[in-house]
Formats: sequence, structure tokens, C-alpha cells
Amino acid sequence: MFMPSTNSARGLQDAGAAERVSAGQRQAGPGASPYVRLFRATPFERIDIIRQGVSAHEVVVTGEAMGIPKERMFSLLRFTRATVNRRLKGSETLPSEYSERIIGLQKLIGQVEVMVAESGDPTGFNAAHWVAEWLETPMPALNQARPAEFMDTMEGQELVSSLLDKMQSGAYA
Repeated sequence: MFMPSTNSARGLQDAGAAERVSAGQRQAGPGASPYVRLFRATPFERIDIIRQGVSAHEVVVTGEAMGIPKERMFSLLRFTRATVNRRLKGSETLPSEYSERIIGLQKLIGQVEVMVAESGDPTGFNAAHWVAEWLETPMPALNQARPAEFMDTMEGQELVSSLLDKMQSGAYA
């Protein structure tokens, strides 16, 4: 998994960039999973990661963590098979729009990890598997649509993230 670090700030040239990166790292904590670090990263960190491009291998790694095949990941995030497979073979990064979508999915996994840690005992809980199952469950708050249907756009991912927040707070019925 691509983990935000102070090295990921190389594309940010302003004086406050290193400060923002280290603030995001402090917020996540040293023992946090890569998904939690991504969830708690600053927007500047995530933007920098997206601009640099995420390794195409992240599609496979994230799918494995979620327990879903690569083809389902392509469908979930509306990636073209040819683009990802070509970049996998060449060990290349994904285009920025693909990088943004995989980062958004990984951020959701981190959000769930944080929610469980804040709400109870996370021992034995697999956030990535839970997210994979939950994404396929029709939700009344989405007019019976599955959250997976919204993962191909940033606006859709924000909607899904907001739904998770409401579930944790009890605002979701």
C-alpha cells in the first residue's frame, strides 16, 4: 500500500508543505495501518499522492485485502482492464483519475478502521473485508442502491463516506 510520508511531499514546493505532511503523520499515529494513515492524511498529502500517481499494483493489493478479485476492482472503480493490466506489466503508476478513485476506496477502509477503533474493540475485525461486503448491500439511504454503485466518482465516494459517518453517529436509520 502506498503510505503517505514526508517523502511524498516532494511535489509540494511551498514552505508549509512539510509542516502539513508531518501534521498528517502525527495525527495517524506510528502504529496506524496504511489505510488509517491515508484516511488521516491531510488533503495536501492525498493530492500529492494522486498527482504522483499510485502504483497499478495497488488495485491488486487492495482487492486482495478486501477479498475480491482484480476484475471486481475494475468494475467497482470503473477502470478499464487494458489500462490497468498494461500499467501492471510495466510497473507504472495509474492515471490521476484512477489514482484518485483507488485512494478514495483505501480512505474508506481507513475510515471504517477508525470508526471501529473509536466505537469498540477492533480485535479480529477486518475493515477491508467488511467494506467489500457493505459496498454490495442495498441501502435505504441510497434509495436501495448499493454503495458500490457510487465508488467510480469522488462525489459518490464522499456520499458513501458521509453515510458511514451517519451510521456511526446514529443519525442513519
